[in-house]
Amino acid sequence: MSLNAENFYGLGVALIFLGTLIVLAAFVLLLTSSFRGEKVRGGGAVIIGPFPIIFGTDRETVKTVLWLSIALTLLLLLVMVVFHFLYGG
Repeated sequence: MSLNAENFYGLGVALIFLGTLIVLAAFVLLLTSSFRGEKVRGGGAVIIGPFPIIFGTDRETVKTVLWLSIALTLLLLLVMVVFHFLYGG
């Protein structure tokens, strides 16, 4: 597989589509759990560069989101280093 603009464009469109499906599934699960009277917990992270901004409804959710955002940041750094050594020269 060669690295060209068409491959990255297709990957970007696929990731946007996958993200939209995940948000839609989360919304449907939130809606169905609220009809059953369950307590809804949630959280999220906005990652700007290597710095995550984390929010959540309770302490456990914030801890989970924190660990997931750290793992995502480390994975991103690893991918950047691998691509640098493979294709950067």
